[in-house]
Amino acid sequence: MEENVKNQLDQLGNLIDSKIEKATGQALESANGKADESLKGEISNLTNKFNERMDAMEVANKKHMEVLEGKKADKSFKGGLIKSINDGALSSIRNGNARSASFEIKADMTVAADFTGEVIPAQRVSGYKYDPARPQHVRELIPQGSTSSDVIRFVKESGYSDGSAMKAEGATLGQSDFDMTASSVNVEKLGAYLRISEEMLADTPQLTSYISNRVPSKLLTAEDDQLLNGNGSAPNLSGIITDAADFDTTSGGAFYQSVNGANQFDVIIAALNQLSLSNYVADKIIMHPTDFHKILLLKDSNLSYLKDQVFKGLQPVFNGVPVILNTAIAAGSYLLGNFGQGTQLWIRDNVSVEFFREDGTNVRDGFVTVRCMERIALSNYLPNAFVNGTFAAGITALETP
Repeated sequence: MEENVKNQLDQLGNLIDSKIEKATGQALESANGKADESLKGEISNLTNKFNERMDAMEVANKKHMEVLEGKKADKSFKGGLIKSINDGALSSIRNGNARSASFEIKADMTVAADFTGEVIPAQRVSGYKYDPARPQHVRELIPQGSTSSDVIRFVKESGYSDGSAMKAEGATLGQSDFDMTASSVNVEKLGAYLRISEEMLADTPQLTSYISNRVPSKLLTAEDDQLLNGNGSAPNLSGIITDAADFDTTSGGAFYQSVNGANQFDVIIAALNQLSLSNYVADKIIMHPTDFHKILLLKDSNLSYLKDQVFKGLQPVFNGVPVILNTAIAAGSYLLGNFGQGTQLWIRDNVSVEFFREDGTNVRDGFVTVRCMERIALSNYLPNAFVNGTFAAGITALETP
């Protein structure tokens, strides 16, 4: 429409120009310079029409701009108020029909009020978070060997009679003899399984990696308990604590006579002495973190920490023996000894994680079976190479005359 109006204005402008040129020509021809009256009238009429069209266009443009500005104003509180008033919200007041008037104004928008569901995508952290496994497992503290058999057999001295003695010339030497006993331990199986749907395994990111790390760490935790506390009844292992020598105050003689104000550290020292009496040198002390930190809190009569006299540095050492903090041993208990000499872990099949589709109804049901398993044996060669006990019983024994 604007193009049509423009064309009409152009035509009027051209017509006015031609009439003016004609009037100018007549003025030149006449001596007094006056144009023909009829031509002057035509020019005046055309000029008025031109001005009217220009006024109409100006009014139209002004209305168009007001509409645009009105749309922008509607988005603000002021614009909404003006629009509501113009639409008649206050007409009832003007007419005296009411004392008040109401009108709807758009509320401010917030995420909580106006977003439903996960409109703003969350940033996802890769991997799975879980509490850590034990920083050190019992198998790391003892010698390991591999086997291709299902039985570990070893020969152990079960008795020795020593006839060694000084003899006079011509006297008969004393006779010595000994007994040997063949001992054996069986390779036992330790394991667990999971059954997972194919969709879960395929569609969950990093699930295979999670299973391959998390499940074996749980199996090794169960292994820790067997290596320390297994009762020896098949298919259980015979654990080190089960076979180790118990704390015995009578073996120390006068050493144990009424220790004044005995504490956990005193018990460890007495146990180390018992081990020394069997000609063993301890290479490790295993205790629960709670018991170790109780020892750190011990003070002398001057309220000075005993720990300053016990060990220095990050690696705790009692009387020259490294202390291993591990939750595999129960709080309130301890185990110390020569782990390098007294025991050995045998591995027939090491810890493995396997995935099977061909298990039961897996193929029909769409599941995968995950198996984590190992086959191991533990041979405790020398039970006297270890001393175990509880701190409570040890403290009581040391304080008893």
